[in-house]
Amino acid sequence: MPSIAKSPKNDAVRGAVHRHEHLSKEGILERAFTFAFRGLVYAQIWEDPVIDMEALQITPDSHIVTIASGGCNVFSYLTANPAKITAVDLNPAHIALNRLKQQAALRLPDYESFHRFFGLANRPENIGAYKTYLRGNLDETSRAYWEGRAPNGVRRINGFKTGFYRQGLLGRLIGFVHWLAHRYGIDPKEILAAKTIEEQRHIFETRFAPFFDKKLLRWMVDQPAALFGFGIPPAQYDLLKVDDQEGITGALRSRLRKLACDFDLKDNFYAWQAFGRGYGEHEGAPLPPYLERKNYELVRDRANRVEIRHTNYADYLESMPAQSLDRYILLDAQDWMTDEQLTRIWTEITRTAKPGARVLYRTAAVPDVVRGHIPDELMNQWQYEDQAKLDDWTRRDRSSVYGAIHVWTLKPHA
Repeated sequence: MPSIAKSPKNDAVRGAVHRHEHLSKEGILERAFTFAFRGLVYAQIWEDPVIDMEALQITPDSHIVTIASGGCNVFSYLTANPAKITAVDLNPAHIALNRLKQQAALRLPDYESFHRFFGLANRPENIGAYKTYLRGNLDETSRAYWEGRAPNGVRRINGFKTGFYRQGLLGRLIGFVHWLAHRYGIDPKEILAAKTIEEQRHIFETRFAPFFDKKLLRWMVDQPAALFGFGIPPAQYDLLKVDDQEGITGALRSRLRKLACDFDLKDNFYAWQAFGRGYGEHEGAPLPPYLERKNYELVRDRANRVEIRHTNYADYLESMPAQSLDRYILLDAQDWMTDEQLTRIWTEITRTAKPGARVLYRTAAVPDVVRGHIPDELMNQWQYEDQAKLDDWTRRDRSSVYGAIHVWTLKPHA
């Protein structure tokens, strides 16, 4: 989401989120959400790129269109060797972050400096690397963002010296949850010392699960605005609230249980971010694909295939020729959309899609938010993926955030 300053881009943001009159309770929440999203939200994206690449079946001639967000997946998709990736976003902070990552991949001298910048993201040497290799290669807008000052008066680029993954709306919210847990005698980092999945499960059930029964936490979770930092707007909050018999608290507990208990910590960088507030500094720490040493040269050599645009997803599609694209990633943005907005974006997806094109998105709850919300003449041109495959991809998504993954393929006759 973008800044709330007056501009056509920000009108698009408000249009994407605002459904109710501004003086209604729902309208006030929607506008508060927009205000909260005026700066950096996601220092790291929370959709598993390994699952995305498997489900999308990317080929060397694929042109991927995705929402940029924190950029981790944008650059991880390069390991699948697509012809081109177009990353769009309405949030100028996310655009600046994606452009910084692109220049870092292209300009930093070696893997060690690239990993230090985005894998550790907490070293004084990163500031020198920025000045030497990146500053002069950034566009003026991105350079102004990173060298501008955050509300605390510190230049934003200094976040890579002090701990970038503690920055942004989500990073600060995770920090607050850590602080609150400590008040109850719970150290979230405790689980990172577990040696087996059985030990992970024991720590979660005996130490973490009771945390969700605390009256203060339950009260906070019942306030929709408290979850803005997780990127949950009012419309998505309502979907999530009915996804578990215990409501929002139950849904959050089940998602955290999956994150803590279903995957080996040696392989789940999302768990390290949630419980350790970083990827970890030990040898062999899990990393997203774009930061793995084995992929460094691939990412560097293909980084120029990424096109980064500060625009609305539907606006970009409307600017493209018919049958010019074939892989679409919408993250969870459709949870926020009205039927009119869904129809607009699926009209353009269908028009621009090549035969065999694939669309992937996630939903906070299990039910699909597209089928039944767009005209049949559009939906009938698409084939829904086999449910067993979708369930398997959802189960194996290490971020553990979403209720379901959805994939559609354009039918041959469309």
